Amino acid sequence: MSILSVCDLDVRHGLLPAVRGVSFNLAKGEVLALVGANGAGKTTLLRSVAGAHLPASGQILLHGEDVTAVPSHKRIAKGIALVPEGRRLFSQMTVEENLLLGGSAGRKGEWTVDRIFDAFPNLKPRRHAKASHLSGGEQQATAIGRALMSNPDVLLLDEVSLGLSPLVVDRVYQQLQGLLSSGTTIVLVEQDLSRAMNVASRVICMLEGNIVLDRPANGTTREDVTRAYFGLHRSTAERSVS
Repeated sequence: MSILSVCDLDVRHGLLPAVRGVSFNLAKGEVLALVGANGAGKTTLLRSVAGAHLPASGQILLHGEDVTAVPSHKRIAKGIALVPEGRRLFSQMTVEENLLLGGSAGRKGEWTVDRIFDAFPNLKPRRHAKASHLSGGEQQATAIGRALMSNPDVLLLDEVSLGLSPLVVDRVYQQLQGLLSSGTTIVLVEQDLSRAMNVASRVICMLEGNIVLDRPANGTTREDVTRAYFGLHRSTAERSVS
């Protein structure tokens, strides 16, 4: 059984369709890179999976259970955690307080404050610093750590490198390597195509709310994804849904 199934999902912003008939299944331990141009529907899709944006139609199943209408805070307790675009930390709370808040879902698992500091050692000396005093990379690490504190079955990472310098992005991804190879099921939205394809086991490309390419990362070329990204794919037959 798939750990996560998205079935014929339609999501709108008012009357404007943002996600159109999207379907995919995720197996435990898959790392899915979700790519596409700005406005393709990637963030809206992630927010819908996390329960922050309810769909107009379709289903979202977690471990076979329909969670489509389950609110976001209850979805966290069921095992879905989102690291949102822009981090959205509580700026006047310390790093440790933000992490402890992430653990308030009460899910049992291996992620603790100490393990977060082991995974992101740059946070350890900043343990008692307010989030507003952190660098961009430290804020991103704290946001990822806060999500991990809920011991999720599915981790959704939205725009990990957004607003960070290339050097800081390298450091964040170095710290993520252990997580990416740990068997955690991850959906990663990333504008840096090369970086996304390097860490993913599978790539989905979205265009105007639709999936236009869905393939294993191994054997998929940058040219394949680029053609889909810009709508140059030859036909919908090029899409191969696993």
